[in-house]
Amino acid sequence: MRALPKECLPMSKSIAVIGAGITGVTSAYQLVLQGFDVTVIDQNRYPAMETSYANGGQLSASNAEVWNSWRSVIKGIRWMLRPDAPLSISPRPSWHKYSWMAEFLSHIPNHDKNTIETARLAILSRDAMAEIAAVENIDYNRLDKGILHIYQSEEDLQAARHVNTLLEQAGLERSEVAPDEMRAIEPTLTGEYVGGFYTPSDSTGDIHRFCTGLAEVCKAKGVTFRMSTTIDSLAHQGDGIRVTSEDGEALHFDAVVICAGIKSREFAQQLGERINVYPVKGYSITVNLTDAQSRANAPNVSLLDDKAKIVSSRLGENRFRIAGTAELSGPNRDIRDYRIRPLIKWCEHHFPAISTEEVVPWAGLRPMVPSMMPRYGKGRTPAVYFNTGHGHLGWTLSAATSKLLAAEMAQDYRAVA
Repeated sequence: MRALPKECLPMSKSIAVIGAGITGVTSAYQLVLQGFDVTVIDQNRYPAMETSYANGGQLSASNAEVWNSWRSVIKGIRWMLRPDAPLSISPRPSWHKYSWMAEFLSHIPNHDKNTIETARLAILSRDAMAEIAAVENIDYNRLDKGILHIYQSEEDLQAARHVNTLLEQAGLERSEVAPDEMRAIEPTLTGEYVGGFYTPSDSTGDIHRFCTGLAEVCKAKGVTFRMSTTIDSLAHQGDGIRVTSEDGEALHFDAVVICAGIKSREFAQQLGERINVYPVKGYSITVNLTDAQSRANAPNVSLLDDKAKIVSSRLGENRFRIAGTAELSGPNRDIRDYRIRPLIKWCEHHFPAISTEEVVPWAGLRPMVPSMMPRYGKGRTPAVYFNTGHGHLGWTLSAATSKLLAAEMAQDYRAVA
């Protein structure tokens, strides 16, 4: 995955990166390091304004388990009649939703294999992310305190032990901890638990700050950002790709990298490709720690509550991020009070000394494919590449998928040079 020698770099090749979220910006960064002429195109005025704006903050190889399991399906069925449950499925008929769910079920036999592969990719991404942060000196509230998974029932803890065997096969160092050890790791933790798992190599950080910081680095390296640009169509043209915006402007590129989140499916179809991305909404709240007592009682170690499917991260001294839930309701960005309320209650229950007077809610649409595996690398048709479909692990996996993608593209264009 090292950059090519200078004499091999494909300097004349122009690449359009569609999307300026975490996968788009990291792709642009790795591509410009490989010597490509890169243009990032996004409909928003600034980078990282959609799903990469306010996620849970975890860079978590320990959360690499894919969701395709009968255990998850059974839990989902039990939750269907609870509006505040971790999973919500809109009853509104949708062929895309139901076909996506059917394909999701077909990947249940691949649960163990895909979990191991995702964890390996996450470990690789952890190293790549650390390298970017060190080289480019980006301040994104990174905190290397590890992630603690907490369990309130023996049944859930036993299931976690099975998942841990898979993560260990991927090379992740993780240890089971007793309740007293959990409180030693994070002294602010309250409540009753049967045990947990601690992954010291995991970390947290502000995805939006990282994206905007890396975008500035990309600009300094020569990447062009065409923001506030809505794409009308993508089409094959000669040996390359024509990108036409809504105002009628048409640009030609030697290749395109689709990093467009939930719009990746639409753009892929225009180019004769298929990627079955469905928008799975997730929610977060940012608790502003405005007083000394709240700051002193907010945890520094990132947490994952398996029962509630909620994660938390400390972002600097004055912010505490809590995120979770999955909602299948199509491309709906509404922030629903009954989905936000459980996140606030979770904070008040586990950390009663934290003031929830100032809480900022947010919702984002995760681009998920039925296999729960990200799609990166070349497509079936010429000049088309992907880096999308990361679901809830875009922050965790993008540094690796971007580096692998850029290396593959450099090899492809060096071979035809």
